[in-house]
Amino acid sequence: MAPDALDATILELDGVVAGYGAMTILNETTFAVAKAKITTIIGPNGAGKSTVFKTIFGLLPARRGHIRFDGRDITNATSRQLLDLGICYIPQGRNIFPELSVLHNLELGGVASKHQARLPSRIAAAMERFPVLGRKAKAQASTLSGGEQKLLEIARGLLLEPKLMLVDEPSIGLSPLMVQETFGILKDLRASGVSVLMVEQNAKSALEISDFGIVLELGRTRMQQPAQSLLHNPKVGQLFLGGAIESEG
Repeated sequence: MAPDALDATILELDGVVAGYGAMTILNETTFAVAKAKITTIIGPNGAGKSTVFKTIFGLLPARRGHIRFDGRDITNATSRQLLDLGICYIPQGRNIFPELSVLHNLELGGVASKHQARLPSRIAAAMERFPVLGRKAKAQASTLSGGEQKLLEIARGLLLEPKLMLVDEPSIGLSPLMVQETFGILKDLRASGVSVLMVEQNAKSALEISDFGIVLELGRTRMQQPAQSLLHNPKVGQLFLGGAIESEG
């Protein structure tokens, strides 16, 4: 079930086929992402979750099918074109310049912004939003903890004033406390009107903060439902969540 009519759609994949060489990973993948909501993709290893992001963001060509963003066909658009339209991609792992300062990382992250005149104020706002980055502005990024580095990646993405953030495995390598802080930031983004599409290994925690969930298996969309429905679905719980959440009462 796609987001209902009350939830305007910002991103649609319609029958997308993609892969690597002779190997097909996405098999007519179809789903929709609602505006100003958090949508989480779950599924087993090899389901094609990260491949979805690479295909959306123009890093891997779609062989068939269509991708639409805000009603516009963006199939096989370049990453630069997608940045200009308001799509930001935060890959899994650490994607910072470790030998450069926190401030320099932010400045480089803003190079792609269409609004260079606003960049200094956006950097100041990012440091206010994430005080630890402000306190460590002159420190090498390599000295930050794993969680702080993830905050730096998110802050750098926000400099581009995105409408949609693609966030791949944000909790990898983070302490439970930093996972909660990172998820809290994603909730704040939603409240500010940013749409979030997330892939997350910690499926239960991710669905708990999400509005919608997508189950991807063998490159096909098996389910798309409100996140709470997936959390309480016994089959989904057994396969992906370590047991569904018990119904109250």
